[in-house]
This record gives sequence, structure tokens and C-alpha cells, in this order.
Amino acid sequence: MNCDLCREKLDAYVDESLPAEVFGAVDEHLRACPSCASEALARLQMKRATRAAAARFSPSPEFRLRIENTIRKKRQTIWKIAWVPWLSAAAVALLLAVVSVTMLTRHAAREQALAELLDLHVATLASANPVDVVSTDRHTVKPWFQGKLPFTFNLPELQDSQFKLLGGKLIYLNHSPGAQLLFELRKHRLSVFIVQDQPGVLALGPSTRQTSEKGFSEETWTEGGLRYVVIGDAGSGDVHALSDLLRIAARQ
Repeated sequence: MNCDLCREKLDAYVDESLPAEVFGAVDEHLRACPSCASEALARLQMKRATRAAAARFSPSPEFRLRIENTIRKKRQTIWKIAWVPWLSAAAVALLLAVVSVTMLTRHAAREQALAELLDLHVATLASANPVDVVSTDRHTVKPWFQGKLPFTFNLPELQDSQFKLLGGKLIYLNHSPGAQLLFELRKHRLSVFIVQDQPGVLALGPSTRQTSEKGFSEETWTEGGLRYVVIGDAGSGDVHALSDLLRIAARQ
């Protein structure tokens, strides 16, 4: 679904009046498009403001007395019938607003974190000295980080795989130290970032996630209190294969 088609359906989306399959398509587009998500939130806020303005209407005392005298015996029943749907609608609107704001905030933070890592990967590829410790031996690369990081990690055995370890270097993300490892697969270079899985270091949302952006494939997950992110211009299957090797090594 493109942006024009999505925006045509935003009013029905915030009213939850779309068919299930169309609602799902719009929802999926909003999760990937900050511009349309922002427009959806603006329309939702406008509807909430309209409801709030309507709620401020107050009938005159004479009108109220006339209505009460007419339906005094059913006053309590009418009160419930009149207000419960309004309260339910207000609760739904408030919930949608909270969900929309949360979704936008998390999406923006996640995209910013991935963009930062992608920039680090591209800068590494463009550098004349991409790594600080140059070695294909995991028993050389891993010890190099000892004393430089507040955590330790395992590297996979690559002897029977297509991947080749090139080395690693120390990085800092939001003032927290981490490791960047560089691997080679045919003519492709892949970066593996390892940091502590703590609030404020990398806002990447769900524990496991695969994405593709600007010709790069990415996979991220958590294991043993650490956050792993694999980024490279290889295919998503190759990125996943390296991720699996790292998961196996982390559990050893």
C-alpha cells in the first residue's frame, strides 16, 4: 500500500470502520512510514478534540427540568444508555492515541538506532584501517577485548563455514562500550555489533528482528544480557546464517 492510498483510508482507520484485511494493510504501512503515522495521529487527535468540544455542551435548566419531569421514572436507565457508549468511545479513542504515540516513538527510536549502526558499518568499510585487531583467529580477537569491555562474548568456529573473521574494534554507543566485529563472505563485509542489553544503549524494540534497508540486511536479537546486531550488504539469508552461528557460540 502506497502513501496516497493509505491517507485516503486514515479517517476510516482511526474510526476502526475498515474491513479487517484493509485495516491490517493500513496498520502495516503505518508501522513502516513515519509520515503517514504522524498524519494518522493528527487525525485521531482532531477527532478526540471534536468529541471533547461536544461534551462541553450544557443544556439550560428549563430544558433539563422538562426532560426530567417527562422521563423521571426512567432517569437512571436513560443515563446509563446515554453515557456508557460515549465513555466507551472515549476510552477507545484514548487507547488508540496512546498506542499511536507509543508506536511512533518506538519506531523513531528504532530507526535512529539502526541508522547509527549502519553509519558505523559504512564508515568501517570506507576506512583504511577498518579494525583495531586484525586476525582471522577467534582466539586472538576475543582476548583483545578483555579489559576493554564490561562483558565477554564467544565467537563461532568458522572453519566449516563460508564466513571469515577479519578482526574487531572497540566502539561506543550512547557512552556505553561495545564490540564491532568484521566478517567477510565472498565479496561482502558484515559487521557484528555486541553491546550490553540495557535501557538507553540501543532502542531496538523486540528481542528478535530482521529488516532490509538501503541495500543492507540487518538482524538483531538478545542473548545472555547482550544485544547482537548483524548488518551487511549480503542477502538476508546470509545475514541470518551468520546470526545463527553467533547464537550457537553464545550458548556454549
